[in-house]
Amino acid sequence: MALSSKTSLRERGFLDGQLLIAMPGMADGNFARSVVYICAHSDAGAMGFIINRAQSVTFADLLLHLELIDRNDAIMLPDHARHFPIQCGGPVEQNRGFVLHSDDYLSDSSIPVSDDISLTATLDIVRAISDGRGPRHATMLLGYAGWGPGQLEEEIAQNGWLHCAATESLIFDRSLDNKYDRALALMGINPAMLSMEAGHA
Repeated sequence: MALSSKTSLRERGFLDGQLLIAMPGMADGNFARSVVYICAHSDAGAMGFIINRAQSVTFADLLLHLELIDRNDAIMLPDHARHFPIQCGGPVEQNRGFVLHSDDYLSDSSIPVSDDISLTATLDIVRAISDGRGPRHATMLLGYAGWGPGQLEEEIAQNGWLHCAATESLIFDRSLDNKYDRALALMGINPAMLSMEAGHA
């Protein structure tokens, strides 16, 4: 399911702006111990981004690949651009980049996801970030997670996922290693207890 610029606040599905947290028994290896931020959910399906999986590509690599800078410029990139986070957003279209960001940056192609968070998938935001004109909080994701009509609801019904309201601090936190545990903590769940409960029939 693609996120449309026609998506309005009134049309949000009940999982829009929610976090999905994979249960320990998640069968799909693409989503083991994953935390997914859902950007669009409707009868047509759902689309979101894994927010706790590192990506080996750097922002400088990306700028070079897109030919927005040359190798000499890459060496001179300011710290904010050199350390800008790029993550693996999901198994679908992994060569396509998306920027999830705070709503203090908006372009004609930006799509509101929640009251505070927007999504932009065009080069204008990449240029803005490299020039220091980007949003206050942002992360770039390569690829996304997608579900067909009714698929995600079925996975939730089969105890594949927990879900809870997202927090901006968790979405944009650059510490990925314990983000899964911290997402569970938002629900008051101890990861060790969840693992034990998942082992019982």
